[in-house]
Amino acid sequence: MNNDRIQRHEGDEMIRLSLMDGQVRVMMCETTAMCQRAADIHGATPVCTAAMGRLMTATAMLGVMMKGDDESVTVTIKGGGPMGTLVAVANHGDVKVCADDPQVDLPLRADGKLDVGTAVGKHGRMSVVKDLGMREPYIGQCELVSGELGIDFANYFTVSEQQPSLVALGVLVSGDAVLKAGGLLIQPMPGCEESTIDQLELRSPMFADISRELAAVEKEQLIEDWFRGMNPQVLERTPLRYHCGCSRERMEKALISLGRKELSGIIAEDTGAELGCHFCHSQYRFTTDELKDLVARAQR
Repeated sequence: MNNDRIQRHEGDEMIRLSLMDGQVRVMMCETTAMCQRAADIHGATPVCTAAMGRLMTATAMLGVMMKGDDESVTVTIKGGGPMGTLVAVANHGDVKVCADDPQVDLPLRADGKLDVGTAVGKHGRMSVVKDLGMREPYIGQCELVSGELGIDFANYFTVSEQQPSLVALGVLVSGDAVLKAGGLLIQPMPGCEESTIDQLELRSPMFADISRELAAVEKEQLIEDWFRGMNPQVLERTPLRYHCGCSRERMEKALISLGRKELSGIIAEDTGAELGCHFCHSQYRFTTDELKDLVARAQR
């Protein structure tokens, strides 16, 4: 541990740290506010809030790993469950999410927990698209294992990125309120000693219910408690937020991409066009004259 205790920060953030002088990479985050924002935007039921929150939390970890300002990562989950397709996008600390049906309601599991695995489904795939600002994006895919998402992301890191990982994701919900949400990613680096891995395996039960742990103890204290004796060193702290970034300009580009023939057909109907954002539910209205202007701009 550093000579001083880890400085306490309020709010959503990603904490990147190392253990045992760089043998292990760790990401720990709180995502309570952005999960609440997602629940409010989508009018989500508790089980859907938990599913979208877990997806956003893991996607945020991937987003913080990206280096360039214009780089982003998109994670798509198609598990065959009643929520349909789930999509989360992260650009560094900005994250957003949507689902086909965020109002799915299911009974609790036999153990009293939200049935995220059934809501998401486990008979499908996870797709990770990393846009590095180059001509071709990186695309990784793997089969879903459980639909609970923590195990599924651990499987993705192991199979698609050849990086053995422990992933814990949690969203603690009471009615419409997100009480606490967060996640943990632990990755042994090449050359990591077996004794270090053994220590992490012995401590792994401590990470299993991370949202309840975060609700009971400050995240800085959890780092000290969980990794005591492993020399945890904080490397970076990144604020996280739910942020869409859609705009009228982007919607104009989407309309132009339809092509002249399609736009001309819409203009002929003389009803204008209205586009909605799946991530923040903003609506953008275009009159017939504005559509004619887009056609003219597309021809230049």
